[in-house]
Amino acid sequence: MIHLEKIKQRKILVVGDVMLDNYYTGDIKRISPEAPVPVFRKKAERSVLGGAANVAANLVAANQKVSMMSIIGDDECGKILLSLFLEKGVETDLIEITDRQTTQKTRFLAGNNQQVLRLDVEDTTQISNNLCKNLLKSLEECIKDYNIIVLSDYLKGLFTLEFTQGIINLAKKSGIQVIVDVKDPSVVKYYGATLLKPNQKELHDLTGMPVDSDEEIVTAAEYLRKKCNNTYVLCTCGARGMVLVGDEKPAHFVPAECREVFDVSGAGDTTIAYLAAAMANGIDMNEAVAIANYAAGIQVGKVGTSSVFLYEVRDYLSNKDTGSFHKVLSTSEVSHFREAHKDKTIVFTNGCFDILHVGHKRYLEQASTLGDIFVIGVNSDASVKRLKGPNRPVNPEQDRMEILSALSFVDYVVLFDEDTPYELIKKIQPDVLVKGGDYKPDEVVGKDIVEERGGRLELISFVEGKSTTTIINKINQK
Repeated sequence: MIHLEKIKQRKILVVGDVMLDNYYTGDIKRISPEAPVPVFRKKAERSVLGGAANVAANLVAANQKVSMMSIIGDDECGKILLSLFLEKGVETDLIEITDRQTTQKTRFLAGNNQQVLRLDVEDTTQISNNLCKNLLKSLEECIKDYNIIVLSDYLKGLFTLEFTQGIINLAKKSGIQVIVDVKDPSVVKYYGATLLKPNQKELHDLTGMPVDSDEEIVTAAEYLRKKCNNTYVLCTCGARGMVLVGDEKPAHFVPAECREVFDVSGAGDTTIAYLAAAMANGIDMNEAVAIANYAAGIQVGKVGTSSVFLYEVRDYLSNKDTGSFHKVLSTSEVSHFREAHKDKTIVFTNGCFDILHVGHKRYLEQASTLGDIFVIGVNSDASVKRLKGPNRPVNPEQDRMEILSALSFVDYVVLFDEDTPYELIKKIQPDVLVKGGDYKPDEVVGKDIVEERGGRLELISFVEGKSTTTIINKINQK
């Protein structure tokens, strides 16, 4: 049984090689007359946090408070990275600006998001001893603020032996766990960390041992664990899943979640982010690995480097275990909702829905057909009392949300306490705003927000004679 409700907000430090991931989307329809090469015609571009920065982004999506320690260049890419961190709410006080070039990867995506080329710009020179000492001194001053530390090594020059061991030793003195996403075949570099997360190839490179069968993976992982004095080694095995080897525990095998794979970029970042969030909350290691595995399964179903939100994992598990989604959005989930569904058409409506009746059902079902995701804003009990009087609502807010969630065509339900959903609409940024046909367009709250972003208002007629007030009056007459 997975208990996602145990994941509360903790303070997590990510140390690692950050990079800017650029995506150019377009098409290839001809061959160049200058040389026998395809011509890529760019239609759009976007930039996202990559490398260790993607670990931080996924931790934010898992509702964690995140700080980033890294190095960037004093260049345009470095400025973009800082602005993206600010946008995500990641603290950047421990990021050093240097005279080196900021790492960036540019991917060219053609039809069906097929990656046709990747262009890398990077400086992998190892950091100087002076920079290493400065970074460790800064960490020593604030290390006790963190519940766990994640090291994300992409071999871009940050993690020298001195720096890596410096972090691990400082953490040990403060009783803080350190988990490492490894890349370097140098075993001594990761000595003493709480957990190492290699993939199969990295496990082979670290041990020189065969890793083709499950038995060989367990043997190599146990050898690595003892040689590096780690408590755990978690080996990720792609489509086969994950294998956890731990101190005084039998090997734990977690099969991969069977989902359609669009892009494996960032799956490892998502895995270690959710593992860190679970471990920081004291969740049992086998359960923590299972949570990380589900998050990674969701990640590979997305295109490009992107974040997996905690409620996406919760929804997936609810659907997997019970056949129905857990649909009630929290305040923090609402803040990231538009970003998580940026490629979807979001439909929004709102109301009290005090006594759900056939008029509501038909209205909501019709509204749900206008886009990809249907969200209902529900007035809180206090809001209903202000709008409808002291004897309302008949049904409390939790009951009203649960009944709406039971409708198969409803994707999400969210509570709001104001008299109008204006602030909620500003956060969700729907593409289609739906209200009843008894409204005039200029009377609809939030219409301006939707139309500003190119969306539209839809007015749907109510079923004549069907209303909560009519039902209440009929009951009172009896």
